[in-house]
Amino acid sequence: QVQLEESGGGLVQPGGSLRLSCAASGSIFSGNAMAWYRQAPGKQRELVAVITSSSRTNYADSVKGRFTISRDNAKNTMYLQMNNLKPEDTAVYYCNAFSVNVRGSWGQGTQVTVSS
Repeated sequence: QVQLEESGGGLVQPGGSLRLSCAASGSIFSGNAMAWYRQAPGKQRELVAVITSSSRTNYADSVKGRFTISRDNAKNTMYLQMNNLKPEDTAVYYCNAFSVNVRGSWGQGTQVTVSS
């Protein structure tokens, strides 16, 4: 059973937009804060955005004002709308629970490449 499945990545020019989706199992998603993470080549995985079960949000400074995290609790699905993308946003994007206590196995992620 797949616990976490990311989709929506691709190649986009600087200034472009993408919308990522995350389908999660109920055991991870329901009632828990969820988050998007990313890992660029040669770098550690970093936290991008967090959303609580009541849809309160928080963002890394590097994406604040450009990215919007949201969730659909009825569908156990989370989204990341990414606007005004920059080359430094290039990374593999992952979703998972924010708390390590409920975090599932990492999915394969979805590749986002920002390049002209």
